[in-house]
Amino acid sequence: MATNAEIAGRFEEFADLLEADDVEYKPRAYRRAAENVRAHPSPIADYVEAGDRDAIEDIDGVGDAIATKIVEYVETGSIDELEELQAELPIDIADITRIEGVGPKTAGKLYHELGIETLDDLEAAAEANEIQAVSGFGPKTEQNIRDNIEFAREVGTRQLLGEARPLADDVLAELEGIEEVERCEVAGSIRRWRETIGDVDVLVGTNDNEAVIEQFVEWDSVDSEIESGPAKASVRVGEIRVDLRVVVPDEFGAALQYFTGSKDHNVSLRNYAIDRGLKVNEYGVFDVSEVDAGPDGDGSDSATDGSQRVGDRLAGETEEGMYEALGLDWMPPELRTDRGEIEASESGTLPDLLTREDIRGDFHSHTEWSDGNNTIEEMVEAADGRGYDYFGLADHAEGPGIVGGMGLSDTEILEQVEQIREVDAASDIAVFAGIEANVDADGEIGLSTEAIDALDVIVASTHSALDQDTERATNRLVRAVENPAVDVLGHPSGRLLNERSGLDFDATALGEAAAEHDTALEVNSNPRRLDLWGSAVQAAIDAGAKIAINTDAHQPSTLEFMRWGVHTARRGWAEPGDVINTWELEAVREFLH
Repeated sequence: MATNAEIAGRFEEFADLLEADDVEYKPRAYRRAAENVRAHPSPIADYVEAGDRDAIEDIDGVGDAIATKIVEYVETGSIDELEELQAELPIDIADITRIEGVGPKTAGKLYHELGIETLDDLEAAAEANEIQAVSGFGPKTEQNIRDNIEFAREVGTRQLLGEARPLADDVLAELEGIEEVERCEVAGSIRRWRETIGDVDVLVGTNDNEAVIEQFVEWDSVDSEIESGPAKASVRVGEIRVDLRVVVPDEFGAALQYFTGSKDHNVSLRNYAIDRGLKVNEYGVFDVSEVDAGPDGDGSDSATDGSQRVGDRLAGETEEGMYEALGLDWMPPELRTDRGEIEASESGTLPDLLTREDIRGDFHSHTEWSDGNNTIEEMVEAADGRGYDYFGLADHAEGPGIVGGMGLSDTEILEQVEQIREVDAASDIAVFAGIEANVDADGEIGLSTEAIDALDVIVASTHSALDQDTERATNRLVRAVENPAVDVLGHPSGRLLNERSGLDFDATALGEAAAEHDTALEVNSNPRRLDLWGSAVQAAIDAGAKIAINTDAHQPSTLEFMRWGVHTARRGWAEPGDVINTWELEAVREFLH
C-alpha cells in the first residue's frame, strides 16, 4: 500500500518535471500538495481504500484534480499524466537535482541542450567540458557538478528518517499482533535515529520462525517479497526495503545490541570485552578466559553453527544485561557512535538525555504571511493543543534565497507583530513575535532597527551562498551569532538531506562564539534538514552553547516534527538544561532579552 511519503514523492516529481519544462504556477501547487500529503497524520491510502474522497480533498492543497491522481496512484501504482510527462522529459530528475546548484530548470536546459538524462550523462558532459559551453553556464558551475556527483550518488541510496521511521512503527505494530512473536524491536541506523537510513531493520524473538516469517511476507502493506529463509526475510514496502531477522527469545538482547550497531561502537565494545577476558557477539556475552576465543577474538563474524557460543554465557536475553555483564551502564541507542559513550558508561557519567516530554515550546514556525499554510491563530491553537507554554512565529523576512518574493518587508513585519500581540493577549500560552531573518554571505541579517526592537525572537538562517569554503562559512556564521539582535541561529548549514550538503563549518568554533554571545544554535527538526546534526550538537554543547529545537513548521501537523529534532539532539548528548525550549517561560524571556 502506498505510503504518504511515496505519494508525496510522485507530486514532487510532477513539480520538478513541470518546472524543468518551464511550466509556471502548477509546480507550486504540486509542491504544496506534496508537503501536506507527506505531513498528513493518517495514511491517505486508507481513505482511498474506504472510498472517502472528502477526506482526501480536505487535505490542504489537494483539490479535485490532485485527489483524482492520488486515487489513481494508490489503486494502480502509477499516474498516467506523470508517465506522459516522464516520456516527454526522460530525466532522472531526483538524482540530477541532488547536485548543489542544479535545480529543475537547469536540469531541463541541460536535457534540451545536451541530452543529459542521468547522473552518468551529467558526469560525462562535465568531464568533457561540454557544460560550460551551454549559455548561462561556466567553468565554475561545471567544476561544482564534478565535485558533487559522488554526493548525489551516495544520498540517492538512503531514505529520510522522517519517511522510514513511521513505516518502522507500522511494521512493529504488525509484528506485535502476531501471536508467535514474543519480542520485537527495530535495529540498525533507524534505532539510532540516524538522519538517513539504508533500509528498515527489524528483529523478532520467537520460537516459531516459520509462522512469523510467513505472516510477515503476507502483510497487506508488502508490495513485493525480495527473499525469505528460515531466519530472515526481506520485503519492499513502497520504496523502502524492510529486513526481518528472527532469533530465539533467549538471545534477543544480544542480537538487538549487535544489529543496532553502530559498527564503530560494536568494535570498541568487543575490544573492551576482550581486555576483560570476555567475548561479545550476537548470541551473548561469554567468559572465554579459560578457552580459545578464536582467530579474530572480536566475535565479528556471525557463524550460526554454535562456534560463536563458546565459554560460559553470562548474558544475552536482554540488552541491558549485555552491558551489565561488561560492568557498563546501558547506553541509549542514539549515543552508540563511538564518541566516548563507552568511557562515559564505565565512569557513570552518561548524560541524562532530554525527552519529548521535556519540550515546553517552539520558536520557529511559519504562517500564511510568508510560505506557511495557516493563520497565526491556527498555528497558535495547534501549539496550545500540544500543551506548550510558549510558541514563536518566525515567518521569513525578505532577503537572498527566499523564493518567490515571499519574505516580509520591515513594514510588513511591524504589521504582523501587531496581529501577534492581539493573538497573544487572547491566548492561554505566551506567543512570541519573531522573524526568520536571512544571513547573507557576509553574516549580516538586513533588518531595520525598528523591526529588531519590535520583535521578541530573531532566528537568523542561511538560505543562499551555501558553497563557501569552511573558513569563510565559519566566519559568516560566527558573525551572525555575534550580532546582539540574533537569538537563534537557524539550520546553520542550510543543508537539505538527499538534496544538498550545505555549508561546511567548524562546529566547535561556532559553539564557542554562540556560548560567548548567548545565541542558541538550532536543531531544525524538519526531517529534510535535521540541522544541526548529532556530532555538531555535541561539539556545540561541549563548547558551552545552548540549543533550540525548532520544527520550522509550515502547518499544524508539522509541529510533530519535534520528534525528529529531539532524537537528533539526543544523538548530540543533549540534556534538558542544554535546550532552551525545555526551560520555564521566565527563563526563556530572560534569555531572549
